Amino acid sequence: MENSKEKLVTGFEKFSNKVTALTGSSGAFMLALFSIIIWLCTGPIFNYSDTWQLVINTGTTIVTFLMVFLIQKSQNKESMAVQLKLNELIAANKGASNRLVNVENLTEQELKTLHQHYCKMAELTKQASDLKQSHSIEEAIENAYEKLEEENKENGKTRIKSKVVK
Repeated sequence: MENSKEKLVTGFEKFSNKVTALTGSSGAFMLALFSIIIWLCTGPIFNYSDTWQLVINTGTTIVTFLMVFLIQKSQNKESMAVQLKLNELIAANKGASNRLVNVENLTEQELKTLHQHYCKMAELTKQASDLKQSHSIEEAIENAYEKLEEENKENGKTRIKSKVVK
């Protein structure tokens, strides 16, 4: 039973990949354009009747309905592949924060908080002239403050514009 289910899923995967490749081609666009031109040319033959209009409306509705799911499946697969590649880069880079592995699974509020940390780090990095490496967001912010304090001491300044948010 499980084997036939796997074959069905694999078969659908192959089918959807082929359909996605075909529908995203120039040939598919030309076919759609040619179909519309033929439909427009047949308007006078059918006196622009309700049936004539119903043919194109029904056809485009069905194609659109099916394509929405096919496109979403394709985007989900593409997104997962990109996330896996990014996770591999994060895992392989000693300076990267491991908390960003699977960041796509965080809640929207957690993503906003993380974004605020990176905005703060970017602000501090603009103030510090040479900040290149960090292992975590907190370390990057701390390094930025240390670098900025050093620059301020060298330039005779005593104040830092903002503080680390913990």
